[in-house]
Amino acid sequence: MASLYLHFPFCKQACHYCNFHFSTGLKNKTALISALKKELVLRKSEVKTPLQSIYFGGGSPSLLSLSELEEIIGLIYIHYRVLDGAECTLELNPDDGHPEYLKGVYNLGINRLSIGVQSFLDRDLKLMNRAHGATDSLRILDEVSKIFDNYSVDLIYGMPGSSLVEWQKTLDRVLAFQPPHISAYALTVEPKTVLHRWVQTDQIQLLDDEQVQQQYDHLVQRLESEGYHNYEFSNFGKQGFYAVNNSNYWKGLPYIGIGPSAHSYDGASQRSWNVANNAKYIQALEKNRLPLEKETLTPKDRYNEYIMIGLRTEWGVSKGFIETQFGPIYARYLEEQAEKQIAANYLYWDGDILRIPVKARFLSDGIAAELFMLHLA
Repeated sequence: MASLYLHFPFCKQACHYCNFHFSTGLKNKTALISALKKELVLRKSEVKTPLQSIYFGGGSPSLLSLSELEEIIGLIYIHYRVLDGAECTLELNPDDGHPEYLKGVYNLGINRLSIGVQSFLDRDLKLMNRAHGATDSLRILDEVSKIFDNYSVDLIYGMPGSSLVEWQKTLDRVLAFQPPHISAYALTVEPKTVLHRWVQTDQIQLLDDEQVQQQYDHLVQRLESEGYHNYEFSNFGKQGFYAVNNSNYWKGLPYIGIGPSAHSYDGASQRSWNVANNAKYIQALEKNRLPLEKETLTPKDRYNEYIMIGLRTEWGVSKGFIETQFGPIYARYLEEQAEKQIAANYLYWDGDILRIPVKARFLSDGIAAELFMLHLA
């Protein structure tokens, strides 16, 4: 099965922590949508299997009107095979979700929303430069829960000046709605962002790692006690509500990315990505030219990615899969490199599967890095 991702690179305003590709000027919106639709048609032959998921991301794709969404979705169904009941997700900002819009997107076949709440504290939202307030989030969750069976809420923990008690109250608020899925991310300081500049000039004091880990550990404990499965480091779903789109990424299945800066993967060794520039993207597609670059992953690259992603998920890392896909030398290397981490209780074997125990989950990226293959071509 395959996934389709569409990147809509426009936002009302720039969040201070975000380094995704986006623009706050909407003057090229119509031309960009035309280019998106053209790329969809030009690349249809790349998708060899039916689409299991469609994902509108960004940016703020909830800035797309109902008629614009209808045109894009219609084009997808004309040129691509889509499974019955395929997951179709729209990222939604709380300030964009009015009842008429919510009903409209649902009627278009969008059956899942990913809602960028981030925080229920106006202090945090102001620091992030989000366009919505806490009251918008409470309102949108109430309205969405009446229309959609499947939706996700995004939260950010480790905010400057935040306490464990405040984080507990945030979880209380979101769990009052019992959303089927929750994604929670530690605040990350990305280069060339306002937040990065503030940190560099000591205008913002970040929490230390121990405080951030306390918030993460409480997150895991609380959500698992409420019936959520922590199936990926930052993602928690109730049974039957894992995100199909993201799960397909983590399982190494093929996906195609449409739009400026969007990435694609053929499920084997070929990766490509579009130019991260709206004007260049539009100009190329006006000439029926795909504005993308490609690379071929080596077995070492693919092994390292499998380790990094697999250890973040409930599926773990399979020694048998590694031996089949990459060869015995990789399987032996994994066993040898894992010994030290196992002795430190950071890893354990569950039959053929290598996993990270709950108590070490917060350290998963560092643990995975110890297993990387660095020198074999």
